[in-house]
Amino acid sequence: MSSQDIPEETLPSEQGAAHVAVAVAKEDPFADPGLPPHKPRVQDIDERAAKRSERTVALLFTVSMLATIGFIASYVILPVDKIVYIFPIGHVSALNFALGLTLGLALFCIGAGAVHWARTLMSDVEVADERHPIEATPEVKAKVMADFAAGAEESGFGRRKLLRNTMFGAMAMVPLSGVVLLRDLGPLPEDKLRHTMWSKGKLLINQNTHQPLRPEDVAVGSLTFAIPEGLEEHAHDFQNQIAKAALMIVRIQPKDIKDKRELEWSHDGIVAYSKICTHVGCPISLYEQQTHHVLCPCHQSTFDLSDGARVIFGPAGHALPQLRIGVNDEGYLEALGDFEEPVGPAFWERG
Repeated sequence: MSSQDIPEETLPSEQGAAHVAVAVAKEDPFADPGLPPHKPRVQDIDERAAKRSERTVALLFTVSMLATIGFIASYVILPVDKIVYIFPIGHVSALNFALGLTLGLALFCIGAGAVHWARTLMSDVEVADERHPIEATPEVKAKVMADFAAGAEESGFGRRKLLRNTMFGAMAMVPLSGVVLLRDLGPLPEDKLRHTMWSKGKLLINQNTHQPLRPEDVAVGSLTFAIPEGLEEHAHDFQNQIAKAALMIVRIQPKDIKDKRELEWSHDGIVAYSKICTHVGCPISLYEQQTHHVLCPCHQSTFDLSDGARVIFGPAGHALPQLRIGVNDEGYLEALGDFEEPVGPAFWERG
């Protein structure tokens, strides 16, 4: 139906259309609706409710302090290698679990206490303020200081000593967790890197058979691996000890030994050298009996066992340490002391 078919009385008049257009134009779609009326909280009108909230916040801060104490106690008491079963996580390090749990609880309680304090005790009246230039005038600065003082007063920071003191205590103790962790950055492990389990009279135990070695057990040209007597594979520190005490036992014809000290520290051509490469600590296991060379499989450092285990190729910085050995009254090979220098890669205390 075209506009010609519509009766004239049903069409809007020009005056009516102009009135509608003016009305729409006067409506501001971005008008400021203003702030809703403030509704007081139960803590604002009931001091008992405010006290309950205060005690709740104080409890959270106190739990944070106790968790921090638990963190420090866990770090001191729990051994590094202790494993526990935690459902449903499974087997985890007891120390790591305790440290994570206590530190997380300490930080969570501080955050939860601060949030609960802000939501229940601090003023929640919304205040609208006009934007101002970046450079503050003296009047604005005075207003800021006045607002700060008013906010401090409304927060109850000065009046509610229990909240203030427990918050200070919790926040002061949490950093102690980090201070305790600094212990691991100290000069420890003192001189432990200079010593191994080898000592005078300790038998050389075949690492494969777990039996003491006799001189006749070591054939010329053979390579045997040994560990010190008393080192058990199920011991909690086995990996730490074997990383320093692992030995290579090789028998060379005495006439083929070029180094005088090596000959003196051997027994009938049987020499004992550290198995730990002096480059980055890889275990050495490749022996060439014709040349008496041993090769590290990691970076191809090569040592001459007939000449004091000196480096003849590769990135290793110094020779393999030799262990002085002998035979006891029962005919077993034994150590005559510890290594006279640290085993493995060079480190800052090497003198």
